[in-house]
Amino acid sequence: MTIKRYGTGETGAGKQPLPFARAVEANGWLYVSGQVAMEKGEIVGGGIVAESRKAIENMIAILDEAGYGLEDVVRVGVWLDDPRDFWTFNGVYAEYFGKNPPARACVQSRMMVDCKVEVDCVAYKAK
Repeated sequence: MTIKRYGTGETGAGKQPLPFARAVEANGWLYVSGQVAMEKGEIVGGGIVAESRKAIENMIAILDEAGYGLEDVVRVGVWLDDPRDFWTFNGVYAEYFGKNPPARACVQSRMMVDCKVEVDCVAYKAK
């Protein structure tokens, strides 16, 4: 089995080195690490809608880099800082996954950085 890692040696908030890959691919499966609404090491402002879009777009950028698309996503994990953001997040999420949604889990969790949402995913593409 071949394992390929994407984005090792990257830095996060405060330019600290991240001790994990942005994604790992094995036998057609791609596991994308949790993505927040970060751009150039800083969380974007604008509330739950803007953060949701940016977090999902960061996830899509990693999928694209690895040669996968939203149609290949089989599961998404979502962490929301505030459960009152659930329905608003769902509206943004549907813009990306509306017609063929993957399986999903969504939980409330305190975040490790000052953000409102984090998303990760698992994708599959027969090789």
